[in-house]
Amino acid sequence: MCVSDVFEAPAATRAAVSDGRQFPVRRVFCIGRNYAAHAREMGSDPDRDPPFFFTKWAEAVVPSGTTIAYPPETADFHYEAELVVAIGKGGRNIAAGDAAAHILGYAAGLDMTRRDLQQAAKEKGRPWDTAKNVEQSAPLGVIHPRTAVMAAGAIALTVNGEVRQQGDIADMIWPVDDVIAYVSRFYRLEPGDLIYTGTPSGVGAVAEGDEIVVTIDGLSPCTVRIGAPARD
Repeated sequence: MCVSDVFEAPAATRAAVSDGRQFPVRRVFCIGRNYAAHAREMGSDPDRDPPFFFTKWAEAVVPSGTTIAYPPETADFHYEAELVVAIGKGGRNIAAGDAAAHILGYAAGLDMTRRDLQQAAKEKGRPWDTAKNVEQSAPLGVIHPRTAVMAAGAIALTVNGEVRQQGDIADMIWPVDDVIAYVSRFYRLEPGDLIYTGTPSGVGAVAEGDEIVVTIDGLSPCTVRIGAPARD
């Protein structure tokens, strides 16, 4: 007997690679408070807090050049510029010294956040899902293949041409190899996973019509525009 689906499954999310290939996105892991200055501006102590992470749906990933809808139930939609690591080889309990073998490449990206909902969740000790795991909230630039661990490089974000965030990958509290090692303790990393590695200080709100550009040395920029609220 032929068994049919009850509805047509959506197409897999795919990210562009600089050599013309496509990267099927499997899962998205996001590291929180990974730059000391940003941790402090969010009211945390980076010298005491261990690393932590949250997740997003794969379909939250959208390509550079997208106009993303201003999401519902927020009046404080924030940008966060991030270095993104694309995983090309799976593994569990990966040693930091072996992390490079699991990297396919890197991209510039954004972790868009409903900050008011995040703050409300923090105050009540609740998960951040409604603040972070939002449609179109993980814009991603082109992935550039590079298996070496990226330890330094300027990262910046502009809104309508004005610099809002500026830092260096070297400022991360937990560098790329440590992040891969840490996440792989909790989940078996698989090809297609993306790790958003945290954001420098200077996060802030955007409004409809704003253009956001993330630049990281050696990578293609990630550019998005904030559109009107979605209407079904």
